[in-house]
Amino acid sequence: MAPTKHDANVDTIAHLETLPDPEKHYHSLEEEILGRDFTVAESELPKGYFTSANFLGSMFAIGASFGCGVGGFGLAAPVLSFINADIGPDPNLSWVALSYLLTNSIGLMLVGRLSDLFGRRWFFIGGNALATVGCIVAAVAPNVPALIAAEVLIGLGAASQLSYAFAVGELVPTTYRFLAQAWVFAWAIPSSGFAPAISYAFVFQTSVGWRGIFYLLTALNAATTLAWFFFYKPPTFAQKHESSRKTQFLKDFDYIGTLLFIMGLLLFLMGLSWGGTMHPWKSAHVIATIVVGFVALVGFFVYEAYAGLKEPLLPMHLLKNMPWNITVLLWALGAAVYYALAIIWPSMVATLYSAGHGTMWAGWMSCISNSGILFGEFVGAFFKRKTNIQIIVVFFIGSVFLAAMAASTPDTPVMAALFVFIAAAFIGWNEILNSTVATIVIKDQREIGTATGIAGSARSFISTICSTVYTVVLSNRLAQTIPAKVPPALLSAGLPATSIVTFITALTLGTPAAWSAVEGLTPSIQSAGVRAYQEANAAAYKTVFLSTIAFCGVGIICSFWAPNIDALLSRDVVVQLEGGRKGESEKV
Repeated sequence: MAPTKHDANVDTIAHLETLPDPEKHYHSLEEEILGRDFTVAESELPKGYFTSANFLGSMFAIGASFGCGVGGFGLAAPVLSFINADIGPDPNLSWVALSYLLTNSIGLMLVGRLSDLFGRRWFFIGGNALATVGCIVAAVAPNVPALIAAEVLIGLGAASQLSYAFAVGELVPTTYRFLAQAWVFAWAIPSSGFAPAISYAFVFQTSVGWRGIFYLLTALNAATTLAWFFFYKPPTFAQKHESSRKTQFLKDFDYIGTLLFIMGLLLFLMGLSWGGTMHPWKSAHVIATIVVGFVALVGFFVYEAYAGLKEPLLPMHLLKNMPWNITVLLWALGAAVYYALAIIWPSMVATLYSAGHGTMWAGWMSCISNSGILFGEFVGAFFKRKTNIQIIVVFFIGSVFLAAMAASTPDTPVMAALFVFIAAAFIGWNEILNSTVATIVIKDQREIGTATGIAGSARSFISTICSTVYTVVLSNRLAQTIPAKVPPALLSAGLPATSIVTFITALTLGTPAAWSAVEGLTPSIQSAGVRAYQEANAAAYKTVFLSTIAFCGVGIICSFWAPNIDALLSRDVVVQLEGGRKGESEKV
């Protein structure tokens, strides 16, 4: 039978349907680097998706690994002096903290960007496995250099473990991201909120001592590594970039920018951390590292902006998003307030308020600031509307109570503890709001890892600067207040002038042997000297808390430009496990 006109039309339509869609092809070229968009409405997810093993197992992995990442240093920091007494002493003890800070700060941005491009699964599996190895090395460390090497591994692994904001944010509907982050923060209760008490308990109430911290972390890291492996199955590289090859992405990757970023951030933060501790501020070590690091960071931004890169480490269009910029700045300044408490409060407890109490009492009191932060994060998670108004209020209240800590004296332990908790709680509220908003206000959710990784590195950068200012102010003020108050009080109490230096040394060491070395010491003289030392420290702490007004003032001003994200709180899920589309994920 001869073909009819109708048949010819059908054949023509069928042929046209096989041709590339010009508009569709245009978008695929434009979006190839970002990859396919896997966003799906909650209503389109397979039945039982949020109760599936993969979803629940992934939520466990994200939360538990965050707890491990925080505990990798948070549990060790309160007992570093005891660790040094056991496997030291070593003049490089400060590198235990520094190595974790540096590797973690650098890794946050790299994990975010690289996992956006290549898929997240193996970055999180590998990060947790690396942290497990680091904890094993720390648990058996025979000396401080071995512990430093362990913290390098733990810090690198923590870069993926602390990338919680985008890891959990893309798995749940946008409107539930605040609650999802609260779930993650809950896992930090033992490793951050009660970290000092748990660490002290290991040291003073167990036979394994401080090594028990890393035994525990080894087991937890191993469990989270297995959870990531068996349950976390987001889109792979092949699913994200159907028509591309990894070799092309590797060829076009921004290696020069990455080198400038790593070198710049590493040197700058190292110089800040060295200043006044390992080396004098005017030394060549400090000045050279800060200057070279700063120049490298400036070079990094210039290179990213003008090099015409196919796959930049830092897509510059992110910096044109002012709501995101403001949110990141508020997140970082809130963290700076947190670090003021984390640095100052434990030393205040030990110096001003621990007399007459047992060792564990100091450990429990030191938990107040971190517990306050976590409390505020949990409370803030339930108030997702009008976040811009909330941020203004909570940042202001937190800042006021932090500055009010300047009124603390050796006789006001209850007031100080109450003010610390309130300040920390409201800053914690600010923390969960801004850390979540930072994942929502970006214009393309396929860049959620890149944007959040950059925010994490910026947070670490700014908070390190602020915490350095606090420690410099404290050390400079102590250099003035102790000589002004302690020697006159000792001389008035009857201590020979030749014994003043040994008395101050005994105050620092606190051991019976040190006190017995002070000639002419009597209980009344010791009491007068200790009281003068406490007042000298209180005067120095007062200056530090007053100095926080400068950073808090900037934050309060910026908070008036915090974005309102009510219109963005959709029920869309950015990434679906076991593939990205409904048809590909029925087995979840």
